Amino acid sequence: MDINFSVEKVYDLLTDKLVDWASATVKMLPNLVVSILVLTLFIVAANFIKKIFKRISHRITDNLSLRDLMASILYIIIVTLGGFIALSILKLDGTVKSLLAGAGVIGLALGFAFQEIASNFIAGTMMSIRKPFSIGDLIETNDFLGTVRRIQLRTTQLETLQGQYILIPNAEVFKKAIINYTQLGKRRIDIPVGVTYDTDLPFAKDVALKAVEKLEDVSNVTIYYTGFNNSSIDFVIRYWIDFTNKQADYLQKQDEGIIAIKKAFDENDITIPFPIRTLDFGDNFMEMMSQNQNS
Repeated sequence: MDINFSVEKVYDLLTDKLVDWASATVKMLPNLVVSILVLTLFIVAANFIKKIFKRISHRITDNLSLRDLMASILYIIIVTLGGFIALSILKLDGTVKSLLAGAGVIGLALGFAFQEIASNFIAGTMMSIRKPFSIGDLIETNDFLGTVRRIQLRTTQLETLQGQYILIPNAEVFKKAIINYTQLGKRRIDIPVGVTYDTDLPFAKDVALKAVEKLEDVSNVTIYYTGFNNSSIDFVIRYWIDFTNKQADYLQKQDEGIIAIKKAFDENDITIPFPIRTLDFGDNFMEMMSQNQNS
């Protein structure tokens, strides 16, 4: 009797619970349908907005990886928002709050764990938007000079003039000085030169100026005397050349300028002096030498 009574009691409890669940399900059915429709609409809208964003994102950045990532993040945000609204319709506000709190804690933990990766990612994002350089530009940063080959979300890849590939974290590139030799499309060459003290300075200046002006593809040639050295009076000659990203072009025009100046100076008997050192041995040394000769 006791066993049968217990089985019947458990059966009644289960039946009542199932009935309550079924009744609650029937009551929640309209809300469930509405929440599913809302979530579906948000998913459709997220896909549509993602496609539109991909079409116009080239106006923000040329970095394809960054554009795809931004589109995916936008899609996730919209779908997540739809999920929270659907849960609210189902009157699961407590679940929504728990999810938000959990997401905040997880985000904080991941932020500390991947701080360096996050800083490189943020720096890569900012550089993609601000565009201090593009692929193919010749730049100098972090003591490296090279051509930009790839701009990724975490690193920038340079090919040095010696043919080496260097990966530099974007955070280091972003916070250090960047010299872009390509952006202006031109570059100035400075050549320091010295002449002897007995040189006719205006004449030497005119000779050097005419020699460089005869070179092809140079412009805005200027010369300024800069000071007195130990054995020479120094000047610097400056001129501009068209420049894209080939360091060899720069070196070639510098080479041509040096050769032209030296040749012109030789033809006009203008001397570029060697360093001169005067040795003073003093009176004591001279007396010692004289004594040695007498002995």
